[in-house]
Amino acid sequence: MRTRQQQKRRKPGQRPANQPPRGYRNGKRRSAKAKLGQSLDPETLIKKAEPRSETKYDSGRTIDNLPLDQRLTDRIRKKGFERLTPIQDQSLEPLIQGQNLMGIAQTGTGKTGAFLIPVIHRLLTEPNRHQALVLVPTRELALQVQEEFDSLSQGLGLRRTTLIGGTSLHTDRQRLKKGNHVIIGTPGRVQDHIDNGGLRLHTFTTFILDEFDRMLDMGFIRNVNRIHAEMKNLKQTVLFSATESASQRKDIDRLLRNPVEVRVSSGNRTSDHIEQDVVRIMPGEDKFSIMLNLIQQDGFERVLVFEETKRSVSKLALKLKKAGVSVDEIHGNKTQASRKRALDKFRAGNIKVLVATDVAARGIDVDDVSHVINYRVPVNRESYIHRIGRTGRAGRQGIALTLVD
Repeated sequence: MRTRQQQKRRKPGQRPANQPPRGYRNGKRRSAKAKLGQSLDPETLIKKAEPRSETKYDSGRTIDNLPLDQRLTDRIRKKGFERLTPIQDQSLEPLIQGQNLMGIAQTGTGKTGAFLIPVIHRLLTEPNRHQALVLVPTRELALQVQEEFDSLSQGLGLRRTTLIGGTSLHTDRQRLKKGNHVIIGTPGRVQDHIDNGGLRLHTFTTFILDEFDRMLDMGFIRNVNRIHAEMKNLKQTVLFSATESASQRKDIDRLLRNPVEVRVSSGNRTSDHIEQDVVRIMPGEDKFSIMLNLIQQDGFERVLVFEETKRSVSKLALKLKKAGVSVDEIHGNKTQASRKRALDKFRAGNIKVLVATDVAARGIDVDDVSHVINYRVPVNRESYIHRIGRTGRAGRQGIALTLVD
């Protein structure tokens, strides 16, 4: 047994051997109140994951059961996709028929294909009558939609332009002048090109809004409404959201008239399958050392760490790198190319840890993030929910930890 004097010699931030961090899987928890400036009580961030009891949906239908242009069917088959996911099975036919649609579905359910396949089909069958605008909340998500569109439309002679921040406005304008079947973009950049006269939407017939709940959270509703008002020849509006709430409904009703409504998730309580806990940093302990010890444990395979500012993200990433952790960072000061490289490395498993700010992480779409760690307590619950929603995706369970000192 250690003597009192031996215990005193332990370095600051060092826990006794084999002692887990307080509050993390440690049974009895002490009460913890939010520090000054924090609006979240850490006690509300402790929650066991609820076991999934979902029945696997399988309609038995494949892409061959749909009335698609044969060129598109062949292209989809070459990608190796034949059997329809639930959101595709319920959405594709109404969208091919030109109906408005509201879909409630999580990331990883095949919803990108659900809205792109009908667009491509109609562009192939009625090439001079349709143009589509796909609006998404973040640059990263826009690039993911672009990648899927390019893959589905390869060799079909369709043109698209992607309008996102961090790219040259002049280059954007040159591409817009050539004419496009599909525009993919974020609300701010699309609005910029409308305002400077480079983009006219009066001929566009299809308006798609993906991750609409995030657009609202990020304050884009005015941009969305202004863009919608520019589309004088609009025939079809498609809206997808991961969540559904009464506060969203008035905005949805303004954009959609008599939509088909498809739900393949509950539309609420999206964090039920995420185990949430706090890690209490006691006086004299070092927060960084505690986190480093955590991410070096078995099971911490792909970890997303949140910090509050661009500067603190870079500082924390550098400390992790010096400690021998494979890490990268994303925040607003990084170029688009740099952010994409970091995300690609994280998605491929070439790095273990990605450190990010809230805004930079909004478009992260990585299905197998094992853990989310909040290095500081988030300032509000909305931020917290969106952070932890990066784990536990596509049918998997996840773990979210918040460090509290």
